[in-house]
Amino acid sequence: MTHAIVARQAGGPEVLTYEDVERPVPGPGQLLVKVGAAGVNFIDTYKRSGTYKVPFPFTPGSEAAGTVEAVGDGVTGFVPGDRVATAEGINCYADYALVDEGAALPVPRGLDDLTAAALPLQGITAHYLMNSTFKVEPGHTVLLHAGAGGVGLLLIQLLKARGAEVITTVSTDAKEQLARGAGADHVLRYEGFAERVREITSGTGADVVYDGVGKDTFDGSLAALRVRGMLVLFGAASGPVPPVDPQRLNAGGSLFLTRPTLGHYLRDAAERRWRSGEVFAAAANGSLKVRIGARYPLVQAAQAHRDLEGRKTTGKVILVP
Repeated sequence: MTHAIVARQAGGPEVLTYEDVERPVPGPGQLLVKVGAAGVNFIDTYKRSGTYKVPFPFTPGSEAAGTVEAVGDGVTGFVPGDRVATAEGINCYADYALVDEGAALPVPRGLDDLTAAALPLQGITAHYLMNSTFKVEPGHTVLLHAGAGGVGLLLIQLLKARGAEVITTVSTDAKEQLARGAGADHVLRYEGFAERVREITSGTGADVVYDGVGKDTFDGSLAALRVRGMLVLFGAASGPVPPVDPQRLNAGGSLFLTRPTLGHYLRDAAERRWRSGEVFAAAANGSLKVRIGARYPLVQAAQAHRDLEGRKTTGKVILVP
């Protein structure tokens, strides 16, 4: 027997329980990974709460790093002992998890399991947002919400390395210091942020807004954009955005609105290796600093969800079996 976090019904963090389970067996094309660390993400809370429909009983977690313990039939690219990470694992809040070979990302030397587990979802999200959803070029002005969050701290660094001007929002003085430490040019509070962006840009507005907050920031995000600017809504930490009248995009300046998701930016092995390779290499050589903001033993998964949903965390939240 081994251990995993199990939710037997949708609900609050209290439905997450630490249970004895059978050790998974890798099927054809799968790796069995001994989990060294698992990432905690908002999508896990959406699935646990029932916002995203999943079958119960349910073990959360798609992000992890660890060591290959065994391989299923047909696996050719990995052997036991290899270190891997993934953003597309199966039931990763556990001592052992299954990963499809095509979704396994080689971990380079120099990255420990905690750092490797902190990067796949948020690091690849930051990569696709700025390279593919809206391709940021030197001189672009970017508004990024939640700059002290896991995606935020990574994206600020990558945007500054690209040569963008970065405006970000945070909720506290402590989070402001983190965002400034990552390189943000302007750090704002949420109240009145759209007006402040207009002031900073001499009335023009931002080229792009990356908004993972959702309901509470959506209206201001649209108002902060330049003519033909793009709002990239990639999360809903404050709740889902209500239905939108497309005429608002016209009235706001022929704006673009998109709601990307990670899976559509990991279409094949080449894309996975490109995105993860660039992010992992930057972390391994020290040019990308990864902040582990909170670390919990696996048995405390419910508390990790409470703190994440309560906006009490900064950087990456990690579970350690």
